[in-house]
Amino acid sequence: MNRLRFLTSGESHGKCLTAIIEGVPAGFRIKTSIINEDLARRQVGYGRGGRMKIEHDTVEIKSGVRFGKSTGAPICLEVRNKDYENWSDVMNVEHQEYPTQEVIKKIEEKSFTTVRPGHADYAGAIKYNFSDLRDVLERSSARKTAIEVAVGSVAKQILREFGIMGFSHVVQIGNVKLDFYPKTYTLIKEKAEKSDVRCADDLTADRMRNAIDEAALAGDTLGGKFEVIFGNLPIGLGSYVHWDEALDGRIAQAVMSIPAVKAVEVGAGVDAASLKGSQMHDELFIGRDKKVFRNTNNAGGLEGGMTNGETLVIKGTMKAIPTMKKALATIDINDMKPASAHFERSDTCAVPACAVVAEARIAIILADALLEKLGGDNLKEIKERYA
Repeated sequence: MNRLRFLTSGESHGKCLTAIIEGVPAGFRIKTSIINEDLARRQVGYGRGGRMKIEHDTVEIKSGVRFGKSTGAPICLEVRNKDYENWSDVMNVEHQEYPTQEVIKKIEEKSFTTVRPGHADYAGAIKYNFSDLRDVLERSSARKTAIEVAVGSVAKQILREFGIMGFSHVVQIGNVKLDFYPKTYTLIKEKAEKSDVRCADDLTADRMRNAIDEAALAGDTLGGKFEVIFGNLPIGLGSYVHWDEALDGRIAQAVMSIPAVKAVEVGAGVDAASLKGSQMHDELFIGRDKKVFRNTNNAGGLEGGMTNGETLVIKGTMKAIPTMKKALATIDINDMKPASAHFERSDTCAVPACAVVAEARIAIILADALLEKLGGDNLKEIKERYA
């Protein structure tokens, strides 16, 4: 039984972000250019901060791919941090026995002890016994999602071999909600990909930009909601046999663990609470071609922890970014006295980027579930089983 697994490493201002992907069978076409396109999608978005002006993420495939095809060996990916050249003294991995006064000054300037409410700072400092919150910030930063998008791009290239495609779009930023949806998923995707807020309606997108501008002027930040959609999934990915094999649970964990995500919904999601059973459940019909069809998809493509042949629809809610110019009340862990929260270069809104990250995370779960179901050591073998 094949399983797709990966580990990542790296810090926000460290040398690089890396990933090791295990379980990719041989024979899959893996294109660096496609990964770079997905990395670029994560970086764009109205309301992004100064870091995106520095980094222009590109991936280097270090191993596991030869002449454009996977070999069955672990795949190593690397995304270098261009900003590291400005942080090389602060993020040096070696012990510095006799640092110069200049280096000491640089380290002190980047160290901080005032907790940012809503971040991992306080709990992380207690858990790992840190006196400098820089040690928490560097790994807990959403910067690490760049390498996860690269892994997700590999997963999407696996899924594409079986005609499984997906996309993401933003349905809410702050109090501005998308009420008008284009008629087809194809139109939603096309409009979203052209929008700097990943919104499929131009008027709503304008209102979203205005809301972001207002928040930026006030030194504040905004959250929102996004939707991830995957189509052409075979029936039966996942299982009802054990709780940890249920695909909806695996997807929810993958999305929920993205920094700043506070809720995940499947299909009708929270609206299911107000629907009667007769309104909620998707009736099945037999067409003239003897194929099963449904007129609704409130289940979001998942029933009993398994794909049911309908389109997968997942929503995620991202909270407003905790790092903001409008400093919140907090404490200083150095003397445990009241203080104002530390401000680090930050975004005003990153919901469009979060949507791309969720799309990548869900692709990884789906590719894992597909390979788990089909097995096989190479693409030819897997396609025969799929057929």
